[in-house]
Amino acid sequence: MAEMFRTHPQQAQMEGGRLAQAVEAISQCATVCTICADACLGEQQVQQLVRCIRLNLDCADICQATANGLARLGESDQAVLRAQLQACEAVCRSCGSECEQHAQMHEHCRVCAESCRHCEQVCRDLLSGL
Repeated sequence: MAEMFRTHPQQAQMEGGRLAQAVEAISQCATVCTICADACLGEQQVQQLVRCIRLNLDCADICQATANGLARLGESDQAVLRAQLQACEAVCRSCGSECEQHAQMHEHCRVCAESCRHCEQVCRDLLSGL
């Protein structure tokens, strides 16, 4: 991904390697959340995981939209990008907290919580650099 940013005719507002790592972390969180939602659906007590599933799906969608927005280097609207990162940080915080509540019983929730916490920090770091 860093090579794609390097070859882009427009330069990123932040260093390409840092941006590539951020996009990869946010995209990875989206995928992890999708997998966690699917794993929750396979659990015996699925009714107890409804909130977790919904937050997983919300987090996956918002993370993917944020990663896509960050990957577009051409004259991004800073206000929109800031709002996307704030939303991503918030949903990762909520999803991470919910998954932590199920982490002792479901390993996939533990993994998801870690990914969400990492993504939350990535978004916070990007926001501080805007």
